[in-house]
Amino acid sequence: MKLLNQAIKLGTKLVNDGHLSEEELNKALRRQKSARKKLGELLVEEKIVDESVILDSLSESLGLPAVRLKPGLIDPLVVDAIDKEMAEANTIIPMFKVEDTLTVAMAEPQALLVVDDMERATGMQIQPVIALEANIKEFIKKYYAQNVKIDTFVSSLEESDIEFVEKEAIDEGIIDLSEMSDGSPVVNLVNMSILQAVKEGASDIHVEPDKSCVRIRYRIDGILHDLMTPPKDWHAAIISRIKVVGRMDIAEKRIPQEGRIHIFVENREIDLRISSMPTILGEKIVMRILDKSNLQLNLDKLGYASDMVSSLKRMLNKPHGLFLVTGPTGSGKTTTLYSALDLLRNKERNILTIEDPVEYQLELINQIQTHESVGLTFARTLRSVLRQDPDIVMVGEIRDEETAKVAVQAALTGHLVLSTLHTNDSPGAITRLLNMGIEPYLLASCLVGVVAQRLVRTICPKCKTTYFPDDTVLQDINWQGPHNRAFHRGTGCPLCHDSGFKGRRAVCEVLEMSLPLRNLILTRPSAGELKQILRQGTWKDLKEEAMRYVEQGVTSIEEMMRVCYVEEVNDTPVEDNQTASQDEAIENPA
Repeated sequence: MKLLNQAIKLGTKLVNDGHLSEEELNKALRRQKSARKKLGELLVEEKIVDESVILDSLSESLGLPAVRLKPGLIDPLVVDAIDKEMAEANTIIPMFKVEDTLTVAMAEPQALLVVDDMERATGMQIQPVIALEANIKEFIKKYYAQNVKIDTFVSSLEESDIEFVEKEAIDEGIIDLSEMSDGSPVVNLVNMSILQAVKEGASDIHVEPDKSCVRIRYRIDGILHDLMTPPKDWHAAIISRIKVVGRMDIAEKRIPQEGRIHIFVENREIDLRISSMPTILGEKIVMRILDKSNLQLNLDKLGYASDMVSSLKRMLNKPHGLFLVTGPTGSGKTTTLYSALDLLRNKERNILTIEDPVEYQLELINQIQTHESVGLTFARTLRSVLRQDPDIVMVGEIRDEETAKVAVQAALTGHLVLSTLHTNDSPGAITRLLNMGIEPYLLASCLVGVVAQRLVRTICPKCKTTYFPDDTVLQDINWQGPHNRAFHRGTGCPLCHDSGFKGRRAVCEVLEMSLPLRNLILTRPSAGELKQILRQGTWKDLKEEAMRYVEQGVTSIEEMMRVCYVEEVNDTPVEDNQTASQDEAIENPA
């Protein structure tokens, strides 16, 4: 009744002021009664009345100041004056303190008992101001972060105490970078960004210049999230600090650069790969986080179905041949190859890898870093590696015709060659190699199999719920089961950063070579023809494998469609004269 009376008073004022008609008010009151929301919140949510109008009306009605919360209005150092539980229960958040008076944004400032409770808890006088409930909840979530309040940190950088030591390994020994400008606000900010990203399980940190600030974001489960937004004036100092510890040229801002940092965080060794790129607003830096403790090197634990793992092991146990992993950047190809090497490595085998860059160092494996600037390319290194009496060779990526031809020759001369290729699916790897100029009879002889994979986000276990999708959605995914079937998705919670997802799992399609497939390759088939013969067996494409996860409740329909609905590869067969013209173009680019 109290909520209804307040709504009628606000509604009457809005009608009298000409912001709302009687008919709109009556309809809104009926919706408000069933939704159990405040009238002002409902009108703003449905975009019937502007938020500023609601705030002005509430301010006049209650005789209190009204405010729309935004960054800069809240002093992060006073947020802890009221604990999170009390703030959430009463939809309140402290804004700032002047002497012994604490100004607090409240959705219901007329709740005198809550004001009394705050005065007892803080020992200060409380000055309430009005803010909309949704606005307050947004800032409660931001300022009462799980582990570290980023804005609080930025406000008190001089007092920060980062509990980890950065070290960089060089030939002369170990340099302790924590001794360099220790205590500087910029040093602490960079350290804090890395520490928070590692704690959250991020894979990358992005430092981006903006018109009004520096935007620091981190990527979790393939999606970027805001970490903090320091002032624009800090951009040059932040970039310079990262470049210094990454042993990059801080004076050079016109061309891209690369560097690396070794650090120890919470007794874990972390390797950071740094890439700088000039933009129109200044330099942007991305730091790739390589955490050995999170590296999963067991094929049985990568999430593949048991029949796929058996197929992978059969292919990898071949004495020679070419094994490929395909997919876009960030799809887990390197992890799959490292898992394969972990299965194959022992003291009886000579295993060499050619990588750019070497992401993780593995025992019993000789890893080589390419340097194109000095001519140490994949193809040139691979030729030299074949004189090192290898049993198994991993080539980080087949990027060009020369590397492809050397890899095929190595596979035909008694070596097991593992590599990656950028194609949408596993049949596309065959057509890509044919287009690169590999003769069909050579490819049919050496190829042992192809794995195409993606990473799909898994539903957060804490906020997992069931729902019934619309018929149009079921039609989009070509669902053949009952339409009253319940599916799963995440509603969003603090654990998963309101994304509804926590963690990722590999989805893959496995193409294992067979005699009919080898015979078909000799005819230079299209991707469509390859799929037709593959479907005669047990082969399933990426969409079918991802749908299996959807049915099991591992991921959602939307995530499956986001990741695995790729465009079909052109089904035009690869003609001999087409390949010849490509070779001619490469030899005579003019």
